[in-house]
Amino acid sequence: MNSAASAIKRVFHFYYDGFRSMSWWGKRVWIIILIKLFVIFIILKLFFFRDFLQKKYSSDEQKSEYVRDQLINSN
Repeated sequence: MNSAASAIKRVFHFYYDGFRSMSWWGKRVWIIILIKLFVIFIILKLFFFRDFLQKKYSSDEQKSEYVRDQLINSN
């Protein structure tokens, strides 16, 4: 096993042992944190941050042109 895989394995076991021995309150707090991260990154992206460029422009060149125009003419 190489050193990178060994380091990843040690880090995994460090966190795994820490979460396994965590108290009931600590586990509840982590559940709340994970739910909040899910809401922030998944739900808000789906409903509020739609992919505007994908719908309006078909090629990468058109997308980059639009972004460039928006950055230059932001006033």
